[in-house]
Order: sequence, then structure tokens, then C-alpha cells
Amino acid sequence: MIEIGIAGKPNSGKSTFFKSATLIDVAIANYPFTTIEPNVGIAHVRVRCVCEELGIKCGKCIDGWRFIPVKLIDVAGLVPEAHKGRGLGNEFLDNLRQSEAIIHVVDSSGSTDEEGNEIGVGQHDPLKDVEFLYKELDMWLFGILKKNWNKIVRRISIEKRDPVKYISEQLAGLGFKEWHVKEAIKDVKKDVLNFEDEDLLNFARELRKRRMKMVISANKADKAPEKFIESLMKLNEIVIPTSAIYELVLRTAAKNGYIRYLPGDEDFEILKELNEKQKRVLEKIRAFMKKYGGTGVQKVINSVVFDLLNYIVVYPVEDENRFTDTKGNVLPDAFLVKKGTTARDLAYMIHTDIGENFIYAIDAKKKVRIGEDYELKHNDVIKIVSAAK
Repeated sequence: MIEIGIAGKPNSGKSTFFKSATLIDVAIANYPFTTIEPNVGIAHVRVRCVCEELGIKCGKCIDGWRFIPVKLIDVAGLVPEAHKGRGLGNEFLDNLRQSEAIIHVVDSSGSTDEEGNEIGVGQHDPLKDVEFLYKELDMWLFGILKKNWNKIVRRISIEKRDPVKYISEQLAGLGFKEWHVKEAIKDVKKDVLNFEDEDLLNFARELRKRRMKMVISANKADKAPEKFIESLMKLNEIVIPTSAIYELVLRTAAKNGYIRYLPGDEDFEILKELNEKQKRVLEKIRAFMKKYGGTGVQKVINSVVFDLLNYIVVYPVEDENRFTDTKGNVLPDAFLVKKGTTARDLAYMIHTDIGENFIYAIDAKKKVRIGEDYELKHNDVIKIVSAAK
């Protein structure tokens, strides 16, 4: 399952974002370090189900929308100099290692200082929070590299090691690939054997840009000054105005039967009689949704998976004519796979034996045989034929 980290300073709304996305009860309070242990929960990406295209009923979607699970990891708030152990220290940076990407929840209203303490709306520039996370990640990676760098350089020099391969091996535990290292070295424009501290920091920065991709959730956009939203939107990142608290209100109201609302909808329908206070709150939320096309929470999750990480959805089946598994369930599974995934790759994802004994696959839509090197496309429905028992 795809794992996505949620990062940001204390009191930026991370825990609210997490709860609204997963509806798991976590501590939510207006003071720093509410989150002490990383919270892990299941959120979902939202896509149009292929059953509509096929003209069948799958029983796995809601109003034609398929919700596919992803894992969210909400780590505790970072404060400046966390890489030096300040606040709750490096353990939270370590929690980001297993994540494929990061949702950086930023208080776009500017109502919390760099430590996460409450101040007046508009009193803190949220761009500083974006730069702060970059810096903390860069310094964290720099510290890891610096600790062993002399040994790494010595081994490369004496044993005539390939710098890219050897450094990649040393960083494998952090999720770095050879191409990350190769491109980062190229951009530093200096022989690794001659790296000084400034070069090593630049190297760490280039590594972070490639490995720790992020979408910025411009949270608390419901009370943010317009100039702050505009400045965030100019960043060279995917930035989505968000109100996690509004999303939480809507999901809670839907769960209790007061409204009809699916995560990611641009509007909602009231189902029960409400008092005046409830009506005013929902009217305010509706105005925000009209302005931004929703609350932003679902949009953030979808953007991470589809825009940032380049995943697509495919549907493996056993019966290519009825689009079912062996038990007759229609389109029982929806897999998130990277663009470029082949039919054989999919076979391995289903089961190692199926991958090892792959014979061919069938495009169930077109009813044609495809080979192991066929690159899967979004909404493909695929039958794997294998000699595995």
C-alpha cells in the first residue's frame, strides 16, 4: 500500500487533516506536540470506477466512484532545529523515511508562529514554514551523510568503487535509488571525492528534492488572507487551498446522516432538519467549497498519488468475459500501480508464483492477448494467464 507522510509544524492542522481523511480519533488541541507518537491510518484516493465504462455493476463503488486505500502517517510537529534534536527531534524526521511522498500541511492563515503557538491571523508568513521544512529535511540528510562521509570517500578512492552505486547502497535504508544519487551528484557539479561541507549540503538538498516530493496543503484557507494563498500558489510545488476542519465537519455530518456527502464532492445535500447555528456553519462551508471546488482534503490526497507519484488504476480479473474473480465478484480489486508497470509486474504484485510462471495476459476490454512487456494504462482490466498452480 502507498504510504504518505503528513508533515508540518505543530498546530498547523495536521492532526485535523489526518482525522478528516481517515476519521480515526486522534488528539486535536490548540497547543504544540499534541501528536507524540506517529498516527497511522487509511485514507482513500477517489477515481471513476471502470464499471461505468463497461456498463456493469461492480458493487464496489459509490455513485460510480471507487475509493482505493492508501496509508497516511501523521508524524508529530516539527520545530526549527529539529535536526539537532530540538523539540521532539529526529525521530519524526525518521518517520518520513518510509513515505513515498509528503503532504506538508501549512497554516496558510498565518495564525501560528514558527513554534506552533497561536498568534493573530496574518501575523506569520506561511512561506517561512515551507522553507523551514525544506531546511530541516536538508540538514537531517546532511547530518546523516556527514557522519560517514570520510569513510565513504575513502572506500570509493581506495577500492575504486562506483560513487553512484556505493553512495546509493549507503542510502538505501532511506529509500534512495541510484537515479536519485546520480542526478544529485550531477547537479552539484563536483567530484564527490572533493566535496566540502557546502557541497555536501547541496548534495543533500538535491537528494531531498528528488526523494521527498511533496504536495502543500494550504490549510486553514477558510480564514487565510488572500495574499497568503496567492503567494503559496506561486511556489514550484503542487499547492492546494484546504480546510481540514470543514472536511471533518462534513464527514462527521455525513456519518451521522445529516447530509449526503462523498469525500471530494464540491457540494453536499442536507437530509435532516437543522438548527440555525448548524445552517450557518454549513452555509459558510458551502461558500468555501464553491470558491475552491471542495474542501481540498481529497484533492490533496489524489494529487499526491496521481499527479506527484504518477500512479494509475488497473483491475485484475480471472474471467475476462464477466470481469470477475473465481468467486464471481465483479471487479473485486483495484490496484494502484506506477505508470510504466508491465503486465508481468502486475502478475508479481498479485503473487510471486504467478509472476514467475507468467505466460501471457489478456486485455479484458478488447479481448486481445498482450505480452509481458505491455505497459498498463489507467483503467485497464487485465487477466493474467500463468502456469502457477
